[in-house]
Amino acid sequence: MAEEKRLMKGNEAIGEAAIRAGCRAYFGYPITPQNELTAYMARHMLDLKRTFIQAESEVSAINMVFGAASTGARSMTSSSSPGISLKQEGISYACGADVPCVIVNVARSGPGLGGISPSQGDYFQSTRGGGHGDYYTFVLAPKSVQEAADLTYLAFDLADKWRVPVLILADGLIGQMMEGVVFPKERDPSSLPAKPWATGNQYKTHRPINHVTSLNLMPLELEAQNNRRFERYAEIAKSEVRYEEMNVDKAELILVAYGSSSRISLGAIQAAKALGIELGLFRPISLWPFPAKRMAELAAKGKRFLVVEMSKGQMVEDVRLAVNGKSPVDFYGRCGGVIPTEEEVLAEARRVLGK
Repeated sequence: MAEEKRLMKGNEAIGEAAIRAGCRAYFGYPITPQNELTAYMARHMLDLKRTFIQAESEVSAINMVFGAASTGARSMTSSSSPGISLKQEGISYACGADVPCVIVNVARSGPGLGGISPSQGDYFQSTRGGGHGDYYTFVLAPKSVQEAADLTYLAFDLADKWRVPVLILADGLIGQMMEGVVFPKERDPSSLPAKPWATGNQYKTHRPINHVTSLNLMPLELEAQNNRRFERYAEIAKSEVRYEEMNVDKAELILVAYGSSSRISLGAIQAAKALGIELGLFRPISLWPFPAKRMAELAAKGKRFLVVEMSKGQMVEDVRLAVNGKSPVDFYGRCGGVIPTEEEVLAEARRVLGK
C-alpha cells in the first residue's frame, strides 16, 4: 500500500527525505529561511539515535560534514546564501578529497546579508564552484515540495555513486511553502554502497587505514588527480543531465526557468495560450551538469528563448553559451527578494514577440 500524501513545508520535506535516504549525520547552524530544516533534523535525528550537532558556525558545520563523510557515513548540512558562502572552503576540500556529501541551500537575497526573501542569486556560486580550485558540485534545483524531497533522496545516491558533493539549490519560496508530498521508502542500510576508500564504516568495527585529504604537494601528482576528476565530471555530464520541457515544439518563444521561476513561467504560458500565443517551457533540473546539448538542439531548430530568473541574470549566461549565437536569447529578472509575477513574464514575452 502506497504511503499517504502528507502536507509539509519544503524545508521539513527535505529533512524527512534525507533521513529516509540514510543520512546518519547532520551538522548545521541556524539561518533564515531554512531554519525549519535544522529544527526538523534536531527533532528526528536524535530520536533515531543518529548524529545531530548544531555547530558554532557554518565553517565548523561543513568541516564536521567532511569528517563524518570521510568515515563513510551519509552526511549533510544546510544553510542559506551567506551561510553557504562561509562553507565554500570546506566544500572545496570535500571536492578535492572526493568526499560525497549533501549540501542544501535554501537561498535568500543578496549580496552580503541581503534580505530573507527568496532569490536565485546563488546560481554562479553553486554551478561554478564557489571555492578555490578546479571543481564542480552536482547542483539540483527543485520546483516543488515533492521534488525537493525526491531530489534530496536522489542526491545521496548521486553523491555516493560519483564521490562528489551534491548541492540542492532551492529558494526561500520552496523552503517555506506547504504542499502535499509522498515520500519514498526508507533505505535499508545494508543496501548502501561499500566505501573502501573511507577511513571507516559505521556498519563495521574494522577501520582501514585510509588517509582522506585534499592536500597534495606534488604538482604532477595533483595535476593527474585533477585530470582524473575532470574525466569523471565528463561522464557525469553525459549521463546525469536532468530537465523538463513543455510545448517546445509548438512554441513561438521558449521560457527557460528553474525552481520557483519555472512555476511562475508556467502560469504565464497558460495565460498566453488564452490569448492565442504559444509559449514553451524548458526547465533545467540539474543546473550542473547543465542541459546544454538539448538547448543547442532547440536553437538549431530556430527556437528563441526568454530566460526568467529571480536575479540580475546568471543562468542566462549558460543558456547563451549553449545556444552559441544560433538564436536570440532575451532575459527578464527581478532581484532583491522581489518575485516576478505571471503578468510581468507574459508582458515581457509579448514584448519580445512584438505582440
